Amino acid sequence: MDSELNVTYITLGGHVEVRKYKYLYFWIMFIVFTLILCFNLTIVCLIWKHRNLHEPMYVFIAALLLNSAMFSAAIYPKLFIDYLSEKQIISYSACLFQFYLFYSLSGAEFLLLAGMAYDRYVSICKPLQYPSIMSRATVSAFLALAWLLPACQTAVAVILSADMKLCHFTLKGIYCNNLIYSLHCVSSRALSVFGVFALLDVGLLPMLFILFTYTRILIISYKSCREVRRKAAQTCLPHLLVLISFSCFCGYDILTVRLGSDLSKTVRLVMTLQAVLYHPLFNPIIYGVKMKEISKHLRRLFLI
Repeated sequence: MDSELNVTYITLGGHVEVRKYKYLYFWIMFIVFTLILCFNLTIVCLIWKHRNLHEPMYVFIAALLLNSAMFSAAIYPKLFIDYLSEKQIISYSACLFQFYLFYSLSGAEFLLLAGMAYDRYVSICKPLQYPSIMSRATVSAFLALAWLLPACQTAVAVILSADMKLCHFTLKGIYCNNLIYSLHCVSSRALSVFGVFALLDVGLLPMLFILFTYTRILIISYKSCREVRRKAAQTCLPHLLVLISFSCFCGYDILTVRLGSDLSKTVRLVMTLQAVLYHPLFNPIIYGVKMKEISKHLRRLFLI
């Protein structure tokens, strides 16, 4: 606690051997962050530039990749500073802001995946009604809901946490996630109830909706001709792979929070890095390789 400036600082205690390997950590993370931005933004720009990609499916893909780029931008710059600093600290207000970005963008990803699942469901199960159902207004409403709902819900958690008294000032992580609740002197029932509600609202319900739509797609595809099955496999497989990847990301976050005290510092660090390293890189690679139209434009761009 800095009494002169009245600023509360939190020590990020999840780092391992920072002084010994700080330059190695820095350059690895810097290269990964650069690749994340390049891969994601390249595909976003391709979708924006080419008119034949101005379809709901590709608009959702662009939104998802833009969301991944913003998520990485909320995490990596602070890591760069920490690796080159003597002390890995963050003010409590900045920690709450990072917490806000982390969970609002994570929640947005679930809702964007739900929007993509609905788009594929309408396209394959109701092809004649697709243009009228998936209109520009519908897509815009999905995108607005995907970003605004988690942002508003996470803001409530941040406001409640901002008034909580702190008794602990070391966070067992390298960025601010649900572990900030362990810093509070007493647990808040309001925060716990709201957390469960938010998890249902932007986590469980979208997941159930996604499972329902893909189950319907599977049933319809199985009963249809080979062409329908081919279309379903070609367009749905990348979305399912991204969904599995994101579910693993959420699983890592939950495990590091729930089992943090039972895991060694090195294991916690490795699990935490899995959450911020592979998933933002995985999305653009999957869509760049598996989506035929995007892959075609990428080959033209790099003259392959």
